[in-house]
Amino acid sequence: MKKILFAVLLAGLLSACAKQALKDGVYFGKSSLDDTGAYGEVSITVSGGRISACDFVTRQKDGTIKDEDYGKVNGEISNQAYYDKAQLAVRAMKSYAGQYAASGDLDAVDAVSGATIAYNQFIEAVEEALE
Repeated sequence: MKKILFAVLLAGLLSACAKQALKDGVYFGKSSLDDTGAYGEVSITVSGGRISACDFVTRQKDGTIKDEDYGKVNGEISNQAYYDKAQLAVRAMKSYAGQYAASGDLDAVDAVSGATIAYNQFIEAVEEALE
């Protein structure tokens, strides 16, 4: 009898913790500013109650999207190490969005070493979008 009662209680707790189905639509979220004034923006598409697509970009203080030019100075790569690190963050942004779209679970999104600011911005923007 104790085992049955325990199983019923455990099932109730687990179902209470289960994620609620999402309403279909497109949700937008924005992170807070980092130390340089940059921020992240996410767009999440929900279809059939599940995440079907996710896009994530980070923007510099002036609103410019961090893309293949991020890390260049006046359109030129003046410091290869800096540029490589900046581009690691750009690739990580795509990875974060892809992992989330595939799993629908923020806990399944792995942070990329060297791109943790973008990771934190991604998490914050997704949480805001789904609030």
